[in-house]
Amino acid sequence: MEKKDKLSWLSKLCFGIGAFGKDAVYAIVGTYLMMYLTDYRSVAPAFVGTLFMVARIWDAFNDPFMGMIVDNTRTKWGKFRPWIFIGTILNAIVLVFLFMNNGMTGNKYLVWCSVFYILWGMTYTIMDIPYWSLVPALTDDENERSQISAIPRIFASCAWLVINSFGLVLVAKFGNGNDVKGFSILSIIIAVVFIFSSVVTCLTCKERVVTPKAEKTSIKGMIHVLFKNDQVKVILGIALFFNIAYQLSNSFALYYFKYVAEKSYASDTNGVLYPVYAAVAGFAQMGSMAILPFLSQKIGKKVSFFLASFLPVFGFAALWILGYIMPKNTIAVGVCSAIINSGIGFMLVFITVILSEVVDYGEYKLGTRNESILFSMQTFVVKFAGAFSGFVSGIGLTLIGYVANQAQTAGAITGMRVIMFLIPAILSALCFLIYIKGYKLTPEFYKKMREELHVRKEQ
Repeated sequence: MEKKDKLSWLSKLCFGIGAFGKDAVYAIVGTYLMMYLTDYRSVAPAFVGTLFMVARIWDAFNDPFMGMIVDNTRTKWGKFRPWIFIGTILNAIVLVFLFMNNGMTGNKYLVWCSVFYILWGMTYTIMDIPYWSLVPALTDDENERSQISAIPRIFASCAWLVINSFGLVLVAKFGNGNDVKGFSILSIIIAVVFIFSSVVTCLTCKERVVTPKAEKTSIKGMIHVLFKNDQVKVILGIALFFNIAYQLSNSFALYYFKYVAEKSYASDTNGVLYPVYAAVAGFAQMGSMAILPFLSQKIGKKVSFFLASFLPVFGFAALWILGYIMPKNTIAVGVCSAIINSGIGFMLVFITVILSEVVDYGEYKLGTRNESILFSMQTFVVKFAGAFSGFVSGIGLTLIGYVANQAQTAGAITGMRVIMFLIPAILSALCFLIYIKGYKLTPEFYKKMREELHVRKEQ
């Protein structure tokens, strides 16, 4: 393993810029696609939920193989950047087709959205896995890794902030009365931004921590890496529960604020509560990501991880209670959003940092360095969580008796609260339980491990 001088802040920022474009793409799909299909294109919620589950499960099982392909790539540009560029171009094109104002209805449109939603997930994998795999390849310094894990997360949160806060406003402006057209134009703009941000990253961020003359990884080797590294299952459990909680609450927030808090039913109603919730969420996530490297040094990783796990629990509980007392109070919504998303911001950085440490642990224990295979598991978990949360959302809406653009029954409203608050809170608390029971890469152990890796290199 080769150790280099410290990264410049320009390189760190350019790496982060790549996350802005790719998460703007993920934000428009993750936040709006379900409601776009159910409320704007009149697709049955059960169909949407089933499609999301099938597509994400199919896509998730491709991720480890994409990780293996990336780890086996050998070019003069490295093994990560070529795939970041190729995946970006393909995914940007598919995104435009996914939201295209094509005038289709009925079964033809169901086939169209199914095909391009599946392709969207597959092409996103091509770009996302090598992007995050760059983190442990840019530096092996623990403090720098915390920074370069936090910086792209801040840019990503900024993208979510922009899309979630102003997405519906831009759709209305671009569509001028035709929201389907508005979504189509917005997707084209996001695709262009996506390509630009990825080009910046590809031109400025080079691999610095490498294992020279590494053998290529076979399918048998990939399985060996995943099953013999005992810390993989720990980070996967944390990432799975966190992402289900995060994606479930995020995708359901539009429904909750529209039908429960504001009790507005028209398809073109753009209330104020969701934009407030989303805007505060973005700022809270960016702020918590920025301070986590310093906070973790002051109070320790264990206490910081406790905050990451339980701030969302407290925030969801408060938002549920205030939903009965003052559901339309923007200040109350903003405060609860700040509490929830401060914890989410902490956890997003923690997952990337822990995965980087697990890469080093895999090299320490198994003698091979497999960044993309291990980081592909993060993408696998994110997509599996998306499949589950999408299925729960779609089927859940059907089971609780949801009717688009109509007043909801008392049972439907209670069901929305359970899905929006209770389930995510329980899953978030379980993340901390997994961490304290299973994660053994303490700061003391990790320091000794890194020293041993450097000794091996010298020998």
